[in-house]
Amino acid sequence: MTELRRKRTNRPGHPQDRRVNREQAMKLSEDDFKFICKFVYKTTGIVLNDSKREMLYRRLTRIIRERKLNSFTDYCQLLRDHGEQEKDFFINAITTNLTSFFRENHHFEYLTSEVIPTLIKNKTANINGKKQLRVWSSACSTGEEPYSIAITILEALKKELAQWDVKILATDIDSNVLAKGKAGIYDVNRIEELPLKLKKSYFLQGSGQSSESVKVHKDLKSIITFKQLNLLHDWPMKGPFDAIFCRNVIIYFDKKTQQELFARYYEMLAPGGLLFLGHSENLGNYQQYFSNVGRTIFRKP
Repeated sequence: MTELRRKRTNRPGHPQDRRVNREQAMKLSEDDFKFICKFVYKTTGIVLNDSKREMLYRRLTRIIRERKLNSFTDYCQLLRDHGEQEKDFFINAITTNLTSFFRENHHFEYLTSEVIPTLIKNKTANINGKKQLRVWSSACSTGEEPYSIAITILEALKKELAQWDVKILATDIDSNVLAKGKAGIYDVNRIEELPLKLKKSYFLQGSGQSSESVKVHKDLKSIITFKQLNLLHDWPMKGPFDAIFCRNVIIYFDKKTQQELFARYYEMLAPGGLLFLGHSENLGNYQQYFSNVGRTIFRKP
């Protein structure tokens, strides 16, 4: 009887065998990991290494379940066969979108204390009789950064706003986060650290089932344009920009790609324009073309 049970246990298709097969299928092999890393680099320029393996494993697992596939290898084959059709979904699923309102607040303080006053003093009106202000949030995620820029500008210009033509371009590679940013609706806890004055001026509290949500004021949305953009591809906008925010994204590129992007940002900046980087980022060899005017704030001569 014992021998009979043992034979049944070892039959093909037994639950124990199926569990083992599932566990083997859900192992991220070295070949699959290398293929995914190469696909990500080719598609986005983002460099993934072993330190990102666990993060990649978690996000790929969700993709496999959603796509109803059996293994990482199956998904790699899908990318080989239909990479062009799958890449947007894939990029949206694996990119990191950590952001908040007024993150790295010293940048917004610098806009208020130095940038806007200088522009007010030095900018001249264009043929339409208005002074032009252009800012690019080049990795805008779910929109908190460009909305923070907009609030800062509107607060700094105040009564002079009618004399200005203000436009903020907000771009990201991830279409999902762009949709959220464009909608401008956030959980109320996202703004709990903001001063009460800013909450009342720039956010509308929901009611009923939406009471735990807030919506950004139309005055902010009216000066921001959200567009999908892969930084490695063509940039259709003309510029020049008075300020470009490229924060906490450069670190995901290799050195060669970083230098290429810095050169392109340089060309997009107006003379005296500012490039804002994230707290752990620097210009590397491209520092020689900029002046460092603050913590991760760089001015084009």
